[in-house]
Amino acid sequence: MKPIIIIPARMASTRLPGKPLADIAGKPMIVRVAEQARLADCGDVIVATDTMAVKEASQDHGFKAVMTRTDHETGSDRIFEALENIGGSYDWIINVQGDLPTIAPDDIKAVMTPLADAQCDIATLGVEIVDEAEKTNPNVVKIVGSPIAENLLRALYFTRATAPYGAGPLYHHIGLYGYTRAALEKFVTLAPSTLEKREKLEQLRALEAGMNIHAAIIDTEPLGVDTPEDLERARTALASANG
Repeated sequence: MKPIIIIPARMASTRLPGKPLADIAGKPMIVRVAEQARLADCGDVIVATDTMAVKEASQDHGFKAVMTRTDHETGSDRIFEALENIGGSYDWIINVQGDLPTIAPDDIKAVMTPLADAQCDIATLGVEIVDEAEKTNPNVVKIVGSPIAENLLRALYFTRATAPYGAGPLYHHIGLYGYTRAALEKFVTLAPSTLEKREKLEQLRALEAGMNIHAAIIDTEPLGVDTPEDLERARTALASANG
């Protein structure tokens, strides 16, 4: 199978406008993400953006970037347009969010394992919740899944509620996705679904359409940058990692 990593990046973030170009230890955040993606060694790395400055910053650091429309509702729509613009016979498309500057390359690579199963349409990641407060936090999306192998779940549902009920681990969903080409082509044709609109979770659209999502369980939660406070934490983490 021939994979490709596409990183969607848009400037119009509500809580942190312009974050793809935010400086983190001397480089734009989008470049930091692209560098981690390249280290994952999962195929070509492409930045998909709606802003010329993001394209130019990516190219200045040696990464290919393509322009996409400004009106996409989701990152999945953006990466699909980019895939069509690029061309090529890619079988697996890995969507790495452009606000994960410290994500481990091995965690990106982890989505390849579920995709090797012919029953899997979409692969994603999860991590066990260890902070009790996160179990009831609606901003922490939980995976409700059935184990199918060691550190691998078949997702039955995603929710902002505390679920599943009872004794046992709860898993925080990490929004990094791997698609088979056929699954991505199908997904972008689907209308927003009932539960998706209720929970405000895009991945429920796929489940409601009968698509299979498998989640690989990783050891640590990558830092997502959504607020100025997150950005400062990422700067501290990268500065420390760089000595």
